[in-house]
Amino acid sequence: MKVGIIGGGGIVGSSAGFALQLGGIVHEIVIVDANADLADGQALDMLHGTAAISDQVIYAGGYDRLADADLICITAGLRRKPDESRLALINRNVELFKTLLGSIKSAGMKADAMILVVSNPVDILTYLAEKELGLPKGRVIGLGTLLDTLRFRSLLAMNLKAPATQLEAMIIGEHGDSMVPVWSSASIAGLPLEKWPGFTPKLGEDVFQRAKTSGAEMIKKKTGAGFAVGVSIAEVIHAIALDSKRVLPVSTVLTGAYGLRDVSISVPTVVGRAGAEKIIELELWPKEMQGLKRSAGVLQDTLRQVL
Repeated sequence: MKVGIIGGGGIVGSSAGFALQLGGIVHEIVIVDANADLADGQALDMLHGTAAISDQVIYAGGYDRLADADLICITAGLRRKPDESRLALINRNVELFKTLLGSIKSAGMKADAMILVVSNPVDILTYLAEKELGLPKGRVIGLGTLLDTLRFRSLLAMNLKAPATQLEAMIIGEHGDSMVPVWSSASIAGLPLEKWPGFTPKLGEDVFQRAKTSGAEMIKKKTGAGFAVGVSIAEVIHAIALDSKRVLPVSTVLTGAYGLRDVSISVPTVVGRAGAEKIIELELWPKEMQGLKRSAGVLQDTLRQVL
């Protein structure tokens, strides 16, 4: 699989590239960035490590080098300020994003190429990418609440002294202030989370609030997230490359699932070689369903204002 990373010179894009390099599954990575020297430096830095990892082809290039990419990951965008919501970025990022999409279309794309949107506000930009590019259903995916979900699981595991890889809990909805934790199906090693020693509703809510505000915490402490978002991106791309049918909370434009239409939002989704292949409709608690619909309403209101 060949993957192009637009914005690959920045923290998020370079972290994604490095996570893909360490995974050893993607065979070719091209780094594209407005700063050509930075893109070349990042690609060269990764290339220097290939002899110890795998026989990958890694280089920097322009949009013309994306024409034969199997997947294009878009991480470029203006960054959030510490107290700025993701949705507040929209007026600053939509025009930039439209320019990027125009450059992709001008360079050409493979018939079966896929787009993974990481730039924020990711749900709005994922919706825009699907409408602008006209790709078949399922081939435009937003990273959505996958990063929030990984943060949520890791922080819960830390607080409960449980193995993080055996903790199952998901966040759905908007990648932003209206995201929704799904407590109804949360578990550790197959055991209900609510039965785990030390778990209380207050601890759960405190952990969720920290997971929800982790983006701002990362900006304040180290200018922005890098490693974990890179891992999240690799999780999606590896699921596609390996056709592993992973169920991930990614953002796609819904056409009726959960009673929602014409909005890009994160719900449990089977991800495989064809992209977002199937939506899994969980039986949510009433308050979780209400939260998901409220989250969709927030996004639809924003879409009406800016698109």
